[in-house]
Amino acid sequence: MNFKQSEALEILERTPAVLTNLLSGLSNEWVNGNEGGDSWNSLEVVAHLIDCEKSNWIPRINSILSSYEDAPLQPFDRFSHLGKETGVEELLREFSQSRQQSLYQLGTLKISSLDLNKTGLHPEFGFITLQQLLSTWAVHDLTHINQISRVLAKRYDFDVGPWKTYLSILK
Repeated sequence: MNFKQSEALEILERTPAVLTNLLSGLSNEWVNGNEGGDSWNSLEVVAHLIDCEKSNWIPRINSILSSYEDAPLQPFDRFSHLGKETGVEELLREFSQSRQQSLYQLGTLKISSLDLNKTGLHPEFGFITLQQLLSTWAVHDLTHINQISRVLAKRYDFDVGPWKTYLSILK
């Protein structure tokens, strides 16, 4: 196993700055583009990350840590953010503040190596460990950073011409 809580924190701490540097100041054409169909644009991804900060990670961590038996984890609506119109700067600011608060709360929990083996009952996956949840939080961030990069690249999908052959992000 590769998981180290300090390493996961390295990713979690950086995500707001990465997204702010990538998206702040971009035109509406950039932040509202998607990959077609029901795919999310960059604004929707950031709004989803905010919802995760409020209703997913810390509440589930608290649930696992506070129970003596396998706590049933509350379901999380992955689509509750859709349809909320907000500007990119406001979303980035809110995400940064929410993440900072989450990391502060995480730090106050003083999670031990024994705590990482505590389990909760996920509504879809069954029993999961705290270590799996913390690992997922970090990889979830990376997944959405990758998604935003793909969405942005998609805007110039046809404009790159023959170089598309060498641009794996467009495949």
